Amino acid sequence: MDTHSDTGAFQLPEDVLQIQKIARDIVRNELLPLEKQFLLSSNHAHGVKETLNLRYVYDKQTADRLEGISKETGLFYLLVPEEFGGSGLSMLAQVVAVEEFMYTAVPFPFANVPNILYGCTGDQIDKYLKPVINGEKTTAFAQTEPDAGSDPGGMMRTRAVKDGNDWVINGTKMWISSAAECDLLMVQAVTDPEKRQRGGITMFLVDRNNPGVKIEQPGIQTWLSPRAGQYIVHFEDCRIPQENVLGEVGTGFSLGQRWLTIHDRLMRGPLALGKMRRALDMSIEWSKQRKTFGKPISERQAIQWKLVDMYVDLKALRAMTYQAAARADAGEDMRSEAAMVKMCGTDWGARAIDNAIQIHGAMGEASELPLTHFYKYLRHAQIGGGTNEIQRMLIARSLLSDAGYSL
Repeated sequence: MDTHSDTGAFQLPEDVLQIQKIARDIVRNELLPLEKQFLLSSNHAHGVKETLNLRYVYDKQTADRLEGISKETGLFYLLVPEEFGGSGLSMLAQVVAVEEFMYTAVPFPFANVPNILYGCTGDQIDKYLKPVINGEKTTAFAQTEPDAGSDPGGMMRTRAVKDGNDWVINGTKMWISSAAECDLLMVQAVTDPEKRQRGGITMFLVDRNNPGVKIEQPGIQTWLSPRAGQYIVHFEDCRIPQENVLGEVGTGFSLGQRWLTIHDRLMRGPLALGKMRRALDMSIEWSKQRKTFGKPISERQAIQWKLVDMYVDLKALRAMTYQAAARADAGEDMRSEAAMVKMCGTDWGARAIDNAIQIHGAMGEASELPLTHFYKYLRHAQIGGGTNEIQRMLIARSLLSDAGYSL
């Protein structure tokens, strides 16, 4: 298993290799033995934070043990900057570690902190940021609306109007992951209809139990998981104090784009890589033992070519993802690179899992194997975080800009 995890000619730094090994050992020794139970459970939900999903599926002892391992190894603070008590890992190290954990369907608990929360100031740090870092609170990002999916800046209708020292929010958000389970909603609302995404959208920190927040139950049921994890959220005269503005008034759209660039685009790369690696390993092993007409299917050219396609896509995506992460570490503008990682990772990832299912035949559709679970996540990822058509628009905009493109 996992026979194709090499990094080729490119050698990762020693400190990153050490983190990779720790993560890989945890996956092999702790998570994979729990995978069948997770896959056959009717309790897990797509989009729900890792710590919650573990407690939905496993007993308290198991969930506590995994969280303890995460904290003992320091991986719980994988995505947290050093200045906030985290590991301060480079983006490259984060990508490598996340790839390892994506090898299995079992979620590994860590502080899932949206990068825009590091913009908290004053009392916001103790009230919101630190509890999220410590795993005491969870968040949900509320941008998408019923009529404002791919064009949130131009079509957003949720409004926030100043009333004394407060803001009053009215509007509806849709497809909001973890809305019913979270403690804190990061809500984008129009504060200047003329400026919109160019200084007219603001980000607000909204407690889920605010009386002006109404979450439709039981949530939106999709094919992604047995349990609903996405919701429609209504804001009805939702009153928010000025001190709950995240960043400056009018900067909410750019904050949201920062979150999307890293979390919903660049991080789709390791999400796909881990699943593609697992699918390739499973397919190689299966093709060697599965026989038809007297010989293993690994000797069939039709199977060999599928394996080759999966391997080439994996290697190409890894190079693209690592380069984008390195550019992020260098402080470069890598929005176009993140869009490419998201587009290629989800397209190629879904293709790889589809090939793996075909190689496994009827067994590929068995719920006790992770292949259909992986496919659903990657197929969804071609839509979530901005459709892949939108990613092509972003890349084209970069190509045609006066600044041109870089290689």
